[in-house]
Amino acid sequence: MNFWQKPVETLRELMQRKAPHLRQVRHFASAALEREVDIDLYLPPDYHLSGSRYYPLLIVNDGQDLPRMHFSSILERMFFRKQIPPLIVAGVHASAARMHEYGTMRQADYKGRGERAPLYGNFILEELLPMLHRRFRISGLREETAFAGFSLGGLSALDMVWTYPQIFGAAGVFSGSLWWRWSPVDPADPDADRIMHDIIRTTANVDSTQRFWFQCGTLDEDEDRNGNGVIDSIDDTLDLIAALKDKGFHEKHIRYLEIEGGLHTPDTWGKAMPDFLRWWLVPEWGD
Repeated sequence: MNFWQKPVETLRELMQRKAPHLRQVRHFASAALEREVDIDLYLPPDYHLSGSRYYPLLIVNDGQDLPRMHFSSILERMFFRKQIPPLIVAGVHASAARMHEYGTMRQADYKGRGERAPLYGNFILEELLPMLHRRFRISGLREETAFAGFSLGGLSALDMVWTYPQIFGAAGVFSGSLWWRWSPVDPADPDADRIMHDIIRTTANVDSTQRFWFQCGTLDEDEDRNGNGVIDSIDDTLDLIAALKDKGFHEKHIRYLEIEGGLHTPDTWGKAMPDFLRWWLVPEWGD
């Protein structure tokens, strides 16, 4: 809006801005990971004015990618339009050890990657969450606690949510690396040995009130290991959704967003982010 053309309207809009407050936590010492962790905290615009209010919490893996998708602007726009309630977001930066710390806590993949995933889980549960609850007003309600991530970070987030249903009520998986497997691809059975699928199928007791959001882009990749004409990222995601339904999860607790022409990039994930936030924070949205 041009100030000189519509000065009153422009001033009114500026006064109503709902930009989140960004607080950077640098060099947070993690005993579990034996390294320092950088974290970006996105606080609600009214955080310092509402001393008694407690907020939902979203933890995001690969938090260093959030600025690349203009995450602050996404939150500001959604707050301003009252599309979502205020929340606190913790974007956890990945390190050079990303391929070792992300993955599934049950086991590493067939190349030994993800072997430090249990330590990363300990960091989230024993260090990050306690620090956030000490320093910020977080509700702690399970239905108001979610974990999201991109690519391998999405797999890690899903694994954490699935493993700790008493803490996390929802997962957001953007272009998740659900191909993660314990053996190389067997041409005779190319879809076998996917770790996260097996974890879901073999879990004895599940909490079917948990909620799961998945996104894929039709140009996430060009691999098609089973030759069915569907890229692997979409195949792996749809197969995992089928596994969730087989465990008793209702369709209303699962959402799949496929973006035509979507790439494996922060730009595409930024386009998908509003859908995830509304789906998680406004359960009746989309009904």
